[in-house]
Amino acid sequence: MNTSISSTNSGTYRGVRAAAGAAGRREPVGEAVEELCAAVFTSLRRRDQRERGRQYVRGLLAAQGRKSIRNIAQQLTAGAGAGGAAAAEQSLHHFIAASTWDWQPIRAALSQYLGGTAPLNAWVAQPMAIPKGGEHSVGAGHRFDPHRGQMFRGQQAFGTWFTSAGVVTPVGWRLHLREEQEAADESYEECAVTAVLDTLREARESGAATRPVVLDVRDIATRAALNRFAEARVPVVGRISPEARLLVTDPRLPGFGAGTLAARDVLQNVRGLRMPVEWPDPELPGARRTSLVAAVRVMVPDPAPGRRREVLLFGEWEAARRLPTQLWVTDMVRTEPGALVRMTKTAHRVSAAAGASVQDVGLRDFSGRSLPGWHRHVTLASVAHAARCLAPAAAPVAASVPVRHSPLHRPRAHAAVLAGR
Repeated sequence: MNTSISSTNSGTYRGVRAAAGAAGRREPVGEAVEELCAAVFTSLRRRDQRERGRQYVRGLLAAQGRKSIRNIAQQLTAGAGAGGAAAAEQSLHHFIAASTWDWQPIRAALSQYLGGTAPLNAWVAQPMAIPKGGEHSVGAGHRFDPHRGQMFRGQQAFGTWFTSAGVVTPVGWRLHLREEQEAADESYEECAVTAVLDTLREARESGAATRPVVLDVRDIATRAALNRFAEARVPVVGRISPEARLLVTDPRLPGFGAGTLAARDVLQNVRGLRMPVEWPDPELPGARRTSLVAAVRVMVPDPAPGRRREVLLFGEWEAARRLPTQLWVTDMVRTEPGALVRMTKTAHRVSAAAGASVQDVGLRDFSGRSLPGWHRHVTLASVAHAARCLAPAAAPVAASVPVRHSPLHRPRAHAAVLAGR
């Protein structure tokens, strides 16, 4: 394919720019797209690449139905005829699948730009299953999705989402490849953790402050994953299985000296320590809910003595007489449990945002065979998603609001636990 726009097609691309400009005047997100693209495409050295990136982002937001390169080109060249649409499709295809521009600086610039709009609350790791029927899409195959607990055919990706008071949007991605496509045998858990750490490394190099990571993916907050975050000096809050084995470290609490216990049993033994915590409902802006929460310091068993360290296990009960519904561990052992529970709700905000808008910007719609092409597509789709969030007409996102409450270890509650009540 041609790597540049020929002089015979220059009129077509003037039409593309005019159409995009007219669309910008009509669309509420137009100004947000222009400002965001100007800020995050600075790593693209050539002006035509920056223009092509802006066109692609606009096309993702404006095209109806599946966000294929063909549909994007047709949207951008409306009224220009079949020849203009074909030329635009060819050029956009080359820009995504065969060009050499690096997507990582754009992702880092996106994180930096978002951090300037509002302070980052937490990073959230969110899996994204991408159903695919064919054999030729990169990374496609029969897979089990632990997040949804079911088999599917397609690709498995992990996004790292930026969350602030008013913005919830993805900034980094990693595709879990099939074994025959991988340079190394990378597990589902390793892929998720690497996706987050790669994004945070790029963000740190751009000057972003270190903020906690929320892993709302059951069974990946294992000893190995927690050690990787500790080595990277990144605080983490990870959801764990009720059956995860832990050691109670406080000699005053039930279960001390009993060997490893299931996390659910550890929390049930200290349910007398539960306290009510109020938190804003991410799915119902303005609404507030209350859960019972208890926390206890534990140790994750590790054969290497040098890596044995305390973490905080905390659980959330929706009904007092039932088992805890969510169990988490964190290395932020001095953080108040109520604040930790509210932090976990950022994962709900991400799930709500993903369900409402991932399809609208075409994050699942890349159909090529090229892994670099997939990365370029999801990077530009992330820019489009961010533009939607930043536009004045975007729907407000419920923010986490601190709530005052009593400390965890109240003397009366602690005494009740020790008394066996």
